[in-house]
Amino acid sequence: MNLFAELKRRNVFRVGIAYIVVAWLILQVSEILVPALRLPDWVLTATLYFLIIGFFPALVFAWAFEMTPEGLKKEKEVDRAMSITKQTGRKLDFAIIGLLAVAVVYLVLDKIREPSAPAEPATMADAASDATAEPEVVVETQTKSIAVLPFANMSEDAGNEFFADGISEEILNALARVRELKVAGRTSSFAFKGRNEDLRLIGDTLNVSHILEGSVRKAGNTVRVTAQLIKVDDGFHLWSDTYDRELTDIFAIQDEIAGSILQALKTELIGGETIASAKTDPRAYEKYLRARQLMYTRTRENLEQALAMLEEAMALDEAFAPAWAQRGIVAMLLSDHQYGTIPDRDAQAQAKRYLEHALELDDGLAEAWAGLGLNYDNEPGEENLARAEEFLERALEINPSMLDASNWLANTYRDQYRLADELALREQAFERDPLYTPMIGNLHVAYMTTGQYQKFGRVLDRVRPFLQGHPSLSMYEALMRTNQGDNAGALPFAEAAYAAAPTNDFVAGAWVRALTFLNEFERVVAISRANPNWHIVSLQQLGRLEEATLMARQWFEASGAVWPLFQMWVNAGKYEAIVAFTEQRWPDLAAFRNDVPGAVGFGYGEMGFLAKAYLETGRLQKFSEAMQIIREVHDKQAQQGIGWPFFFMAEAHYWTMADDRERAIDLIEKAVDMNWLATPRISNMWSTLRPLEGHPRFEAAQQRMLDNLNRDRANAGLEPLEPGYSL
Repeated sequence: MNLFAELKRRNVFRVGIAYIVVAWLILQVSEILVPALRLPDWVLTATLYFLIIGFFPALVFAWAFEMTPEGLKKEKEVDRAMSITKQTGRKLDFAIIGLLAVAVVYLVLDKIREPSAPAEPATMADAASDATAEPEVVVETQTKSIAVLPFANMSEDAGNEFFADGISEEILNALARVRELKVAGRTSSFAFKGRNEDLRLIGDTLNVSHILEGSVRKAGNTVRVTAQLIKVDDGFHLWSDTYDRELTDIFAIQDEIAGSILQALKTELIGGETIASAKTDPRAYEKYLRARQLMYTRTRENLEQALAMLEEAMALDEAFAPAWAQRGIVAMLLSDHQYGTIPDRDAQAQAKRYLEHALELDDGLAEAWAGLGLNYDNEPGEENLARAEEFLERALEINPSMLDASNWLANTYRDQYRLADELALREQAFERDPLYTPMIGNLHVAYMTTGQYQKFGRVLDRVRPFLQGHPSLSMYEALMRTNQGDNAGALPFAEAAYAAAPTNDFVAGAWVRALTFLNEFERVVAISRANPNWHIVSLQQLGRLEEATLMARQWFEASGAVWPLFQMWVNAGKYEAIVAFTEQRWPDLAAFRNDVPGAVGFGYGEMGFLAKAYLETGRLQKFSEAMQIIREVHDKQAQQGIGWPFFFMAEAHYWTMADDRERAIDLIEKAVDMNWLATPRISNMWSTLRPLEGHPRFEAAQQRMLDNLNRDRANAGLEPLEPGYSL
């Protein structure tokens, strides 16, 4: 009893209570500051450790020392008659009361601003309707925009970074399904990964008013996710929370975070829709997340790894629909028309099976509808384009922010000759995710084919600071210059892109395109992964016709592309071969047009070559029918604003066959004015224009073209070519 009284007299109990309250407050503040400052997770653990260790020394200190009017003294040196421990005790009482008041206020505020964590996974609709959990901050409708930055990986294993990225993306995808919430695209948001940028700069770049950031720590079967929602203009934290769960609860965490953000932004789901993550075996989910991150790289090696991981995920959970959908999409990405080596027809058939099965498992899966839409868009025929449009629009109804679906729908619009709709959708998607490189590439095509070079230049100006060193940026820099006749200026960019991504066929295509226009045909055929079209053209110009014929036939069998084969036969004067080839495969020109519609923006070269064959073999009725189809297609393209050299040259072919030479030369002059290049003798590359040779205007245009070509070659450090040069 005497010991208890002495402990009380020396204020040991009061010091212990004060220490516990202060330690608790320090831990609460640390839980906010550690993720906010992107400190490693062990900092919080170390703080707790030292606070525990310090408790007993604090009690010993209170026992051994006493505060006096002269300062701190050892207790044994203080005269009991002069002791002021009672006054010190009252001060400690007031301090404890104050600290407890702060703790109570903190708890009340925390209760008000944070949603309760339900035992079952919370749906975002439930969270949005919980009036008691709404924060005090009111956000206007026009400010309901957010970027989800990649969560920091705080795990000891750096290999878990894919898991942190995947969690971030799944939260982004959940938020993207809310119509009235603008969500910055994944590519642009992830461009800031590992960069300690000012949040206001990020907000301005992505055109959003809020940013979600956080961290993920995974250890064995447990995971800690910390997230915080920040207002860009003033840095105010609207909401934050930390989740310590078993890995099997990761889906609930994702849904709770998404629901809490909607509360903070006072956003409700349209029509009472609920959003919840697809549930699966945690092992399957990890493989799925890793595959998704690999797919974004768009390299053949990583796509093949992604395919293997998706199949492993499907084996672990045969009912996990997202894995089936991504398996279908990766099949199309690995076709020999894209980034891989699977024959395109096989890739499309394979993809369709996986995507249809994904929809059997979950008919509300946006990515499956989008993938199926792309699959139909890759097939010829107006009926397939209509199905593609239907499925892609269905995907965007489910997930309005799905960039892939927007990109693929814009492709469908283009194939339907709806270039105004295409460009509007692409520009809208670019504003949402300016660093999404597939959209940049397709914007390039849209702007180039309509002659809007300056607009694409402004696109590159906007993204250049954030894509430095990225092979796609170098590729687009090269293509922009090539399309303006500056192939010498394009070469350094094309070579840099190829050095960074030598297995990417699109990158190789940009390089060989510049080399082809510079007439460096030997260098083109030396590039093993050269685009088949440019490779075949180069083999022809080098006189290696057997190799060119073999490659053109192989390319047709793999892809159905007839342009290289027909162009080669026309240049060689093998018109009967074209007619026989066509009649063996298509019953009439309507069937040929359905299967070989031509590329929008390039005229209708395939039908033009066939018309030339009919003309030269005396099949005049067929020639007239083919010419009518060409005129219809060309008029459609002209009405859509197509206006660049490739289209002008296709028109020149048409008017040459129509025996209107003056109009044909008008178009060639327009192409030359835009720095279009060919071989010194134009008809070596475009043999359908041979009837124009000798015409003074044509010869003058040919000389101007040669002057432009030699100036371009000189800028590239190459020797000039002679007039009439022919290999």
